[in-house]
Amino acid sequence: MERNTGKFVDDFIKFALIALLIILPIRAFVAQPFIVRGASMIPTFQSGEYLIVDQLSYRFHNPERGDVIILRYPKDEKVFFIKRVIGLPGETVELLGESIVIQGNDSPPVTIEEPYIADDRIQNEYGVYTLGEGEYFVMGDNRIESSDSRSWGVLKRDGIVGRAFLRVLPPTRLDLFPGQETHNETSL
Repeated sequence: MERNTGKFVDDFIKFALIALLIILPIRAFVAQPFIVRGASMIPTFQSGEYLIVDQLSYRFHNPERGDVIILRYPKDEKVFFIKRVIGLPGETVELLGESIVIQGNDSPPVTIEEPYIADDRIQNEYGVYTLGEGEYFVMGDNRIESSDSRSWGVLKRDGIVGRAFLRVLPPTRLDLFPGQETHNETSL
């Protein structure tokens, strides 16, 4: 009996070490869990939804307009937010009432269409934001309730943790790349 108990303990310790050697690097460099808190991304995400964040793909390519990202809040890096990428490095983002106009360095201005925003979540706003190298303009889908680049400024590239990869909970809303939108743009 004592011999079986000792073998069980040895096997358990080996299993635990192997699991840690596999799980910790994945958690640190590939994917991690995230729970949505607050109303800033309604209707796309509800408070309490459980996501898996892809931390790996942005090591190989940059975020794109429409990506839903997890970021470190620039004013307190211990706090994480979920937002949508609106403006990319080198662009000028102009808020014109209910419209967003993007001007690139070498391209004509375009108005982006945002089908993920409910009509009651839009507010009339005005402002111009010019993005430098490695800077992004991010906003929540619930513009009325969102603390985002409009209030705390541009997001530096190193503040991006990753993108929403998988919505796990609730099971009725299971989704791969939840909220992902390819922006349609209309030339002015």
